[in-house]
Amino acid sequence: MDRRPQARQLGDRVSTIGETEGARVTDDVEYTPAALDRSAPFYIAGHRGLVGSAIWRKLEAEGFTNLIGRTSAELDLKDRDAVAAFFAETQPRYVVLAAAKVGGILANNTYPVDFLSDNLRIQDNVLSAALDQKTDRLLFLGSSCIYPKYAPQPIHEGALLTGYLEHTNDAYAIAKIAGIMQIQAVRRQYGLPWISAMPTNLYGPGDNFSPTGSHVLPALIRRYDEAAQQGLPTVTNWGTGTPRREFLHVDDMAAACLHLMEHYDGPQQVNVGTGSDVTIREIAETIARVVGFTGDTEWDISKPDGTPQKLLDVSKLADAGWTAQIGLEDGLRSTVEWYREHIGSLRE
Repeated sequence: MDRRPQARQLGDRVSTIGETEGARVTDDVEYTPAALDRSAPFYIAGHRGLVGSAIWRKLEAEGFTNLIGRTSAELDLKDRDAVAAFFAETQPRYVVLAAAKVGGILANNTYPVDFLSDNLRIQDNVLSAALDQKTDRLLFLGSSCIYPKYAPQPIHEGALLTGYLEHTNDAYAIAKIAGIMQIQAVRRQYGLPWISAMPTNLYGPGDNFSPTGSHVLPALIRRYDEAAQQGLPTVTNWGTGTPRREFLHVDDMAAACLHLMEHYDGPQQVNVGTGSDVTIREIAETIARVVGFTGDTEWDISKPDGTPQKLLDVSKLADAGWTAQIGLEDGLRSTVEWYREHIGSLRE
């Protein structure tokens, strides 16, 4: 039996960017997001990663009893046939697509082909299989790097596709933009209430602290902690330290994901962040204080800064009824504690 949803016919009501958020009208039937069934099969793609593991913890804490996860060794999301067979077997009612190839400036700038092609394959395979199985509710996770390098600050969702991307991670950004467009296309063609969320810079338990593959905050934690443990007199960071960044604890991100799945239904992606930012220099000083480093910090201005500022406008998220709860310094302290507890088993 073909379970694939039928395409809409001309004249059917479809979701558009201008439609009222929070409720969608399709063929005179009003859909309003509601509490998810805690016993239904719920697949978290990327459940071992930073975001996926936090979402898994949050869902367990909220009473979900039928969570589904597969490691990359068990299921290669780049293998279309394997993904289709997995969805046909498990038939998840809900899906969070948190799986992706990710990395910092160095990794993105060095391997753009990998970041573009791998993420496009992962997204298309998962979203196509979910469409075949009529997945009721799906959340696609992207990144704030989808927005133009010089977008007006704070960045509103409407800034998407209005300017040039930051060249050091444009391949990854294009892949994520394609994911947003695929979600919108599914909504338009098949009427499924799928949504997209674009988080700001995330950090917390389960992060990648690799010296070559990590994002700025975990890289700084490792650098300063090693310097403190070794009694080094100086730490050298990339760039000028002047770019401004917004940081969200991954446990807050997980809470926002569940909230959006239960309270938001609209075609436009939703920014997820704190609504405030700090300079890289300020975050470095805070991390140095948290780990106990008392030496000096030097800045290698021959290295790239990346985007000068990236602060998200989170008014749409606030309108949906959610705001961040974990303060930056408290979040950093708990992250440093986790890093030190797991230092022997971290990814290199």
